[in-house]
This record gives sequence, C-alpha cells and structure tokens, in this order.
Amino acid sequence: MTDDERAIRNVVDTWLAASKTGDIDTVLGLMTDDVLFLTPGRPPFGKDAFAKMSGDMKDVHIDGTSDIQEVQVFGDMAYLRNALRIVITMPDGKEMRRSGQTLTILRKEADGKWRLVRDANLVMAEATA
Repeated sequence: MTDDERAIRNVVDTWLAASKTGDIDTVLGLMTDDVLFLTPGRPPFGKDAFAKMSGDMKDVHIDGTSDIQEVQVFGDMAYLRNALRIVITMPDGKEMRRSGQTLTILRKEADGKWRLVRDANLVMAEATA
C-alpha cells in the first residue's frame, strides 16, 4: 500500500470517527471548498449545504462502518469505491439503517492533504424485516 493510498483510507476513517462524535468541523476539513455531492433524488449540493444539513442534525447520533473496495491514485487525483453501512439514531431513540456504495473523487491539495472533491453517494435505507 502506498503512502497516498494509506492517507486516502485515513480520510474515510477520520470522517467516520468525526461523524460519530458530531465533529462537523473535522468533516468539513476533509472536503475541498468546491466539493460536490451527488445523492439519489436530489440536485447536487456543495459544502455550505452539507454544513447546514449537518447543523440541522446536531442532536442525531451517526455511526458507520466502511469497506473500502478500491483505491486508485493518478498523480494528485484519486478515486475511492466504498461500501458504507450507517446507523442514524434520532433524538427519540428511533434508528434508521442505511447502506450502499459510494464513489468518491479526491484531490491532493497544496498542503499535501487528500480531500473530497466529488462524492456520489448511493447509500439508501435498508429494508426492514
């Protein structure tokens, strides 16, 4: 595993850990200012919209796991294919479980850190038993 691949995998680990503790500033620091998120049924949205949505969910607990299935690095750009499983616990204790694939494009910035620049998130609600 190369140093770049290790650093990219660390971005995912850091994102999940920060999401679990509600550390939105750390999550926002893992994305570029021009990041674009693609999700089913919604128009693309950027960093400001992500921050607002995250702020609206401050009383929600998020926990997740990832299974990184592929990382390819091409100079200062890379893509990452990942299977995510997320459990969202609402303030009233109700849980929502979501899972699915993501395809993320990252860019190595001038400070040497890898950050998300595009993210296609196909995570959807799991079927209930």
